[in-house]
Amino acid sequence: MKSQPTIHSFFKGKVASSSSQSKEPEETTNVDNIAASSVPATDNPCKKARIESNDIDLSTLERDPGLRSQIYDYPINQQDTVRRAYMNLGPLQPTLSMFPKSGPETHKRSFQASWFKLYPWIEYSKTLDAAFCFPCFLFNKPSGPGYYGQKAFTIDGFRNWKKVGGKKCVLLTHMGTECTSFHNVAQKGWDDLVNEAQDIRNIYEKFTTEEREKNRLRLRASIYAVRWCAFQAVGFRGRNEKPDSINRGNFLEMLEALGEFSTELKELFCRAPKYASYTSPVIQKEILNLISNRVRRMISEEIGGRKFCLLVDEARDESHKEQMSSIRGQGYDGASNMRGQFKGLQALILEDCKYAYYVHCLAHRLQLALMAACQGVAALRKFFSQLTFVVNVVSASSKRTDQLRDAQVDQIAYLISIDELETGRGLNQIGTLQRAGDTRWSSHLRSVSSLIKMFSPTCEVLLKIADEGTGPLKVDADSAYEAMTTFEFIFVLHFEKEIMEITDLLCQALQRQNQDIFNALRLVASTKKLLQKMKDEKWDDLLCLVKSFCQVRNIDIPDMSSSYFSRGARSRNKHSDHTLEHHYRVDIFYEAINCQLMELDHRFSDSTMEMFRLASTLDPKNAHETFRSLDVCQLVEKFYPGDFSDQERTILKMQLQHYVLDVVQHADFKQLTFSTATTERSFSAMNIVKTRIRNKMEDEFLNDSLLLFIEREVAEKISLDEIVDDFKAAKDRRVPL
Repeated sequence: MKSQPTIHSFFKGKVASSSSQSKEPEETTNVDNIAASSVPATDNPCKKARIESNDIDLSTLERDPGLRSQIYDYPINQQDTVRRAYMNLGPLQPTLSMFPKSGPETHKRSFQASWFKLYPWIEYSKTLDAAFCFPCFLFNKPSGPGYYGQKAFTIDGFRNWKKVGGKKCVLLTHMGTECTSFHNVAQKGWDDLVNEAQDIRNIYEKFTTEEREKNRLRLRASIYAVRWCAFQAVGFRGRNEKPDSINRGNFLEMLEALGEFSTELKELFCRAPKYASYTSPVIQKEILNLISNRVRRMISEEIGGRKFCLLVDEARDESHKEQMSSIRGQGYDGASNMRGQFKGLQALILEDCKYAYYVHCLAHRLQLALMAACQGVAALRKFFSQLTFVVNVVSASSKRTDQLRDAQVDQIAYLISIDELETGRGLNQIGTLQRAGDTRWSSHLRSVSSLIKMFSPTCEVLLKIADEGTGPLKVDADSAYEAMTTFEFIFVLHFEKEIMEITDLLCQALQRQNQDIFNALRLVASTKKLLQKMKDEKWDDLLCLVKSFCQVRNIDIPDMSSSYFSRGARSRNKHSDHTLEHHYRVDIFYEAINCQLMELDHRFSDSTMEMFRLASTLDPKNAHETFRSLDVCQLVEKFYPGDFSDQERTILKMQLQHYVLDVVQHADFKQLTFSTATTERSFSAMNIVKTRIRNKMEDEFLNDSLLLFIEREVAEKISLDEIVDDFKAAKDRRVPL
C-alpha cells in the first residue's frame, strides 16, 4: 500500500541538488529523486550532490531517516550545526497502530513498537518501512573503517525483521560488545554532546551554578520580551537604540521595564558581556525562530499521522507535488482568479488532483446572496444609502458623538422617570451608531439595531446641527433628518432588522471553525423556512410595529388605502392602480423576501451542495438515524471513483452493513471543512503584523511573527526554560547555559 503523507512531510528541508560534472550522470544520486521514489540510495555516497550552504533551513530538516541527507553531505562549516539540530529533535520513533508486514506469505513479520524501549537509539522510516541507527547517522562518514558495515543502519535501512531477537539478534550485533565498535563510539559522542558539563571548556573555567542561573535569567528576560512583541504584533527595533535614546524600541524598552521591577535583572544586563547580552537583532530573530519551531512541532505532534485539512489564503506556500496527492477539497471566496474555470487556482489544482473539488466558501456565498437581494430591490438599496449617510453625518466628529451621548443620557433619564425603563446592573448602556461594513453582513444588523435604539437621540442631534451649523453641514443634517423621518425609511428599517435577525444566525454559524456540514445544511433549510413563514404570517405584525414606532415619535402615518404614485408617475400626473399598502406589502415586503429566497436557492444549490448532502450521512451525531448506505455508494460512484477499485466498490454495500452496526461506537470522525472564514482571520493577522512601517520584513521573520500571533494559545504553553534549552542546543554558546 502506498504510504500516505503526514503532517511531518510538510516540514521537509529544502535540498537543492546540483548537476554532476561526471561523465556518467546516471551514477549521480539526486536527493529529490530519492524522496519522490522512496527507493534507498545504493550508489556511492561520495558521488552524491553536495548541499549548498545558502539552501540550509534548520527549521525544515527532513525527519524521515529514509529521506534525509547524510550530515557529511552538508558544507563542513555547517555540519556541527545540523548535527546539533538533529540531536535536539531526537530519533524519529513514530507510534503506529499497525506497522506494515513483509516477508513470505506464510509468515509475514513487521517492525515492533516495543523495540523503541529496548533500543532507544533505533529509528523507523515509514517511507521505506526500515529501521535506522540515530547515533550512527549523527557521526557517519562517507568512507573509512566500519562504513560498509554500518551502511544498512544509516543509508539503506534495515528491514529483515526475522533476524531481530534471539542470541544472534542483528540489533545487538550492530551495537557490538567492544567499547570501540562504531556504534558505541557514536553513542558515546552523542552522550557527550548532550551532556555539556563534559565540555573541557566548562571544566577548565569552572563555572558555578550561580553563574549559569544568571545567564539563563538574562536569556529568559530576552525570550519574554520577544514573545511579548510577537503576541502584540508590534515592531521589535527602534529608530535609535543607543543608551541615551528616549525610545529604543519595544524590545529594549520592555527589558528596561522588567529591570525596573527586578534589581538583579537590571544589574545582569548592565554587567552582561558584549558577546552574551542576548539583545542584538540577530538574537531576537533567533529566539523568535526557536519559539515558532517549537510551536510547529507541537502542532505537528498533535496531528501526527492523522488526516488533516490545509487552508491557504493568498500566501505563498512551498509544497512538493507528491504532498498534494491526497487533497479532497479546496475552498476560496468568489474572486475570479481563485474560482476561474480555466485559469483560476482551483482549476490548476484540479489538473494534478482531479478529486480536489472546489468549494466556494459558504460564508462568502451567504454574503453574496444577502447583498444581491438588497441590491435587487430599489427601496432597500435606497434605504442602505440613506442609512450610511445618516451615520456619517452624526459620527463625523467627536463633538457630534458627545452630543449623541448627551442626548441618550437625557432620554434614558426621562424614560426612567416615567417608569418606561428598568434600572439595574448592565442595563441602559450608552452606545454609538454602528457603521455597516461592505464585507461583513453582520455589521448591517448592528447598524440597523443601533439606529432603532438611538432613533430619537439621533434626530435630536441632526436638528441641533441643522440649527447651529452652517453651509454644507446644515444641508447634510437637514437632508439626513428628512430622510430618516419618512414612513418608508422607518418601515424598511424595522423590516430589515426582522429579516437580518433570521439570517444572522446562519451567517455566524458558517464562520465557525468547528461547524459541521450537516448542521450547516439544516441551518440553510431552516433559514429559508423562516423567511417563507415571515412572508406568509408576519406582515400584519410588522405593520403594527412600524405604526406604533411612528406614533410615539410623532411621525406622519400615511393612509394605506390611498393611491401610490412613484416619483415619475406623479410628475406626469399619471393615475396609479396600486395603493400604498400594495406598494409596501408587494413591492417591498414580498419582493425583498422573494429575492432573498431566490438568492439562497441559487447560491446553495450546485453540485458542491449535493456533495455536502451526500457526505452529511457520515456525520457521527445520531448516526443510527441519519446514515444512508445509498448516499455513501452514490458519493463513491459520482465524486470519488478513483479512490476505490472495482472490487472495493463491489463489496462496499456489504461493508456498509457492518458500518451501520459499528458507526455509533466511533464518535471521532473527521469533519469536511467548508468555510474559509478562519483563513480570512489569519489573512487579517497579516495586515496587523506587516504594517506599512514594517513592510520590509524578511519572509522568515514574517512567518515566525505570524505564527506566534495566530497560534498564541499554543505558544503560551511553552515555558521560557524550554526555549532556553533549545537556544543552548542550537549551537555552541560562549557562556554556559
